Amino acid sequence: MIVPTARAALAAALAAPLALLVAALAPGAWVLVPAAGAMLVALVLLDGLVAGRLDDVRLIAPADAEVGEVLQLVVLADIAGRCGAPEAAIAFDPRLAAGGRAEMVLCADPGSGSWRGATTLVPQRRGSGALERLWLRWPGPLGLAHRQSQQPLDQTIRIWPDLSPVRSATLQTFLRDAQFGMIARRIRGEGSQFESLAEYQPGMDRRRIDWKSSARQTRLLARENESERDNQIVLAFDCGQSMCEPVDGLARIDRAVSAGLTAAYVALKGGDRVSLFGFARKPVLATPFHSDVRQFHRLQEAAAALDYHEQEPNFTLALTTLSTRLKRRSLVVLFSEFSDPTGAELLIENVGRLVRHHLVLFVTMKEPELEAMASADPQDMRSLAMAVSADTLARQRALVLQRLRQLGVDVIEAPWQRIGFALLDRYLAIKRSGAIG
Repeated sequence: MIVPTARAALAAALAAPLALLVAALAPGAWVLVPAAGAMLVALVLLDGLVAGRLDDVRLIAPADAEVGEVLQLVVLADIAGRCGAPEAAIAFDPRLAAGGRAEMVLCADPGSGSWRGATTLVPQRRGSGALERLWLRWPGPLGLAHRQSQQPLDQTIRIWPDLSPVRSATLQTFLRDAQFGMIARRIRGEGSQFESLAEYQPGMDRRRIDWKSSARQTRLLARENESERDNQIVLAFDCGQSMCEPVDGLARIDRAVSAGLTAAYVALKGGDRVSLFGFARKPVLATPFHSDVRQFHRLQEAAAALDYHEQEPNFTLALTTLSTRLKRRSLVVLFSEFSDPTGAELLIENVGRLVRHHLVLFVTMKEPELEAMASADPQDMRSLAMAVSADTLARQRALVLQRLRQLGVDVIEAPWQRIGFALLDRYLAIKRSGAIG
């Protein structure tokens, strides 16, 4: 396909005042104007015909990517003949980037003799993002016409949860050097499960002295405990409307999934069993318990399948279903958010039932925009009304979290950048105390 360029359009636009000038100064020479127009059209067609022939065009894209992480698309084009720098455009699923379209200018690659262009995308949501269509155009020698080609694409990029915290050097160093190690082994000195007796040494906690055994042996003996293993950890994700709202460019549920999978990886390394549970208007995901770190990819695949729901969550149905699935005391980590008093009341009521038999850890993200609006100095009536509303919502939020704490629920409220670290700290503290079993 041959299409005129902006240069050709500009030339045609300049021809209109020129035609008026000719008509005013030399009416008998009017025939020159249509002749010039026909010549311009002929030049456009000729320029397009000699622009070169497209032999091949290829799109190189990764098969997998992570939400919020950069991925690169590369276009390679082989064009026979001389031409200017080609331009390419790609249409794709909006999951891959906002707008669903990317453009790039190709440059000559001396090594391969092809034209090469690249663009970077930042996936916005998990799932499968299809690459739909590729357009390529290149100008002729005069710059009056473009040759244009388009072709459908049959490629899909799978968008996984963000696992950069799992791969981070800090976490990997911690797992090698701390109590978990690469191989699960007994951890003496902490926890609540008795492991052995050892002679008391200065500096030990005196509460660990076993007075009966010490009386029989006529020397001080201390109890050595080990951290409990094979605990059940359930990561429950609210996939409802509030969790789909963005925080710094990504949905809350994606931030929660990243933090939850990081905790799941550490728990599997520590010998515990982990399951995922997702819900919105009804339960949408329930995995079996996995106890081997080699099965972590199954949790990753299950978390990638958690969809985004625009309805309010049904806490009654979801937490009742979860409670019936658990046959022994477990640690339930609930990632959720509440936006209205009615939803908060249902959340409190149903979490109250769950905490009677299980240890519940409630994780929520702080609202930086809400805090900023509440603390801003009002400049007019509109900003004053916004500040009052934000302060009311902040007070309601604090009241709900306080009521959860009074029920015995452990609450983590932190910015999204900190919830992963806060969750790990809390999990390790709970594991050392032996409070799950």
